[in-house]
Amino acid sequence: LSSMAPSQVLLVPILLCWNIATSFTNPTALHRTATKSVTLDATATTPTISARESGLALLLDDGTRKSHSMAENTAFVGGFFRGMSSKKSFAQLTASLYFIYEAMEGAFGQEDAGAAVKAMDFPSLRRLESIERDMEYYYGTSWRSTVRPSPAARAYVARIKELGASEDPKKKELLVAHQYTRYLGDLFGGQMMAGMATKSLGLDEGQGVAFYDFPDIDNNKEFIEEWYAQCNSLPFSEVEKAELVDEANLVFKMNIAVFEELEGSAAAAVWSFVASSFLEKSREANPVLRGVLGFL
Repeated sequence: LSSMAPSQVLLVPILLCWNIATSFTNPTALHRTATKSVTLDATATTPTISARESGLALLLDDGTRKSHSMAENTAFVGGFFRGMSSKKSFAQLTASLYFIYEAMEGAFGQEDAGAAVKAMDFPSLRRLESIERDMEYYYGTSWRSTVRPSPAARAYVARIKELGASEDPKKKELLVAHQYTRYLGDLFGGQMMAGMATKSLGLDEGQGVAFYDFPDIDNNKEFIEEWYAQCNSLPFSEVEKAELVDEANLVFKMNIAVFEELEGSAAAAVWSFVASSFLEKSREANPVLRGVLGFL
């Protein structure tokens, strides 16, 4: 965990549960290994190196993962599972994310947000409209007048608004760190996260998880590569790049604070997902088990 960037840490609980669940019906699932971010061009004689291996992209990935303690990463993962422990907790997490993204995307949309922020503000990444649908699912049609941000969400929002309202253009550009940490984390694990929530919480199919769906992005891997390449093209000085890394680390800590507010048991959430996935995979994989488990 201590060797992973914030956007990659988001994948840990998802992949952990998925591997545990699928290992019951696929013994090789736990033995898959990760591959380096290098692609081969059939017409070339040398590998094509990912944009993540250089420039600001590398500094953000490398600078954030090295600064996180095991305790911080453990707190992040544990908090994630608490959010999955009940529909109430997941709704609470959704509400916090709503206020965070309302502030973020409001800041990105300001005319004076700055060229760097505008360059990284891909319309296909915008989450506010989707999360508003989720808020109505969890809280009803009057949610705007009844739901308020939690203390951690308020602190997070305050930081975003501080940057967005700053008269210093260089300070506004720190919002790029917020785009990096949140959007890439959502995109890396969104589809699997939606599946986990639907399974473990018994959500109505396709409901309450619109936030994790990116319908305008056809290929996540290609899009992320494009995002990193665009990031590397930004004309930041070395000092400014270091400040972006510091801000990305702050964003990670603020996300931990949001998770730590959630009620519920992380262990119960893990078990719920593993059990439901095991039953589903067993029914799919074995016709005999389908009959035996049919009453469950």
